[in-house]
Amino acid sequence: MPVSPAYRPDPKFPELGPEFADAVEAAAFPQTLLRFRNDRAAATVGLETLTDEEWAAHFGRFEPLADNIDPPLAQRYHGHQFQVYNPELGDGRGFLFAQLREAGTGRLLDLGTKGSGQTPWSRQGDGRLTLKGGVREVLATAMLEALGAPTSRSFSLIETGEALMRTDEPSPTRASVLVRLSHSHIRFGTFQRHAFFERADRITTLVDHVIANYYPSLEAANDRPAALLREVVRRTARLVARWMAAGFVHGVLNTDNMSITGESFDYGPYRFLPRNDPNFVAAYFDQTGLYSFGRQAEAVFWNLQQLGGCLSLVTATEPIVAELQGFGAAYRRELIAAMLDRLGLKPRGEEADAGFVQAAFRAIAAGSEPLRWEPFFFDWFCGDEARALAGVRGELYRQPAFADFRELIAGYAPDRPERLADPYFARPEPEELLYDQIEALWAPIAGADDWSAFEAKLAAIERARRAWGLPAQASFAGT
Repeated sequence: MPVSPAYRPDPKFPELGPEFADAVEAAAFPQTLLRFRNDRAAATVGLETLTDEEWAAHFGRFEPLADNIDPPLAQRYHGHQFQVYNPELGDGRGFLFAQLREAGTGRLLDLGTKGSGQTPWSRQGDGRLTLKGGVREVLATAMLEALGAPTSRSFSLIETGEALMRTDEPSPTRASVLVRLSHSHIRFGTFQRHAFFERADRITTLVDHVIANYYPSLEAANDRPAALLREVVRRTARLVARWMAAGFVHGVLNTDNMSITGESFDYGPYRFLPRNDPNFVAAYFDQTGLYSFGRQAEAVFWNLQQLGGCLSLVTATEPIVAELQGFGAAYRRELIAAMLDRLGLKPRGEEADAGFVQAAFRAIAAGSEPLRWEPFFFDWFCGDEARALAGVRGELYRQPAFADFRELIAGYAPDRPERLADPYFARPEPEELLYDQIEALWAPIAGADDWSAFEAKLAAIERARRAWGLPAQASFAGT
């Protein structure tokens, strides 16, 4: 295999033992048609030199990577789904395929799958992923990364030549297998499973594993479980704050979808906001709005409480409660930082910044559908009022509802204003990823196997990512 010197296999998860995962085999697919490969991500783990044939062999037929996990491992976990406990979960259509070190940072990264076939945890499912679902996830991760949110990266998408029956899209529909590159696939639900069986020893094993591989700075902590929770709270607060600044609604904030490294992954019925609407939901089955845009921080905190309950089996309750109580302040700090990053502004001080961010949210709400969400950040990037007023929404910004915001933003200094020289900011409109746009991208694929619009959209999102210049992926890790 012609890997580059940056390829550094380091399979750590198997060290946990058989109680944490099951050895599985990938499905034998009729075809392996390469639809997307992320060479930028592959270069960070030394795999960009693979030919397309070798790529399909590893990420379509799942021939093991050198000195890595063999056979693949379907992880065991439990979780709350819409806050109802489910002890029948686990990797039902995916597995951990490989673990590698990231070039430059040394972070431990996972290559995990979605749609790779049945496992002991499939619960009567076929273990497959629709091609449309794979396309949607590739788009989601590209857009979230561009907007500065800590996210898994879609690594590979291969069409498998199978026809699937689904109730939520026209069927039969095409099938695919996705590979994602993620900082970790260890979930809150991984801890929940062992708490359910009252195995404090295995929770301790998990704490030790997570600290050793993802939080080495905590090795000497006096209370390791509480110290771990403090860091997970901090990173998770940053995650949800970055979602909010991106106008992103995850849709299914179950505890099995929450990673212990504060990185989001596994995108199903997500949406990017068409406008500022705290009641906006992404999933049609979210009848009560439990995971609506405005309740995401509340839902995430509830999930952190469940993780804290698991950790209370191996340490005192008081420090666990104390660490959980830090979420509110951490989230407020992170939301302010996220909004300033998105607007390209330097902070002025906690009190001033808090008031400014509140004014920004009010302004987006006042603009409603004529403004949408993403254009607000595009128009006001680096606080350039002249540019905002000269743009297509200039008359909207002259209305009284924007007066407070305009007065406050005038007091902020731009952060790296040279970014405005990028041709991206000379356009009248920013890149967006609204529901109708995704449907429009899928239509030519479904109807004529025409991938040109999808490929053009990914290229456009990449141009936007470079123009925004928001925090690099690795900066979220802290390790």
